[in-house]
Amino acid sequence: MSNIIVYSTAYCPYCVRAKQLLERKGAEYKEFMVDQSPTLMQEMMERSQRRTVPQIFINDQSIGGYDDLAQLDAKGELDNLILGT
Repeated sequence: MSNIIVYSTAYCPYCVRAKQLLERKGAEYKEFMVDQSPTLMQEMMERSQRRTVPQIFINDQSIGGYDDLAQLDAKGELDNLILGT
């Protein structure tokens, strides 16, 4: 299984959708709530070069946000990323 990190906030509907998609795929992920920590927000922005949430990383590869994650799923590429193949 891949190492998946989701940077999110408590009030973001796209964060909820991203986490639901990952859960439907059976993927385990670590969630970092950037609205509770300026340090985590800074880390997210440095890693992703973006200020919006969610920001998703699979095996240290920046996936982007929910739309990017859903697009990978629609193309049939998400399962391989999650499985690490």
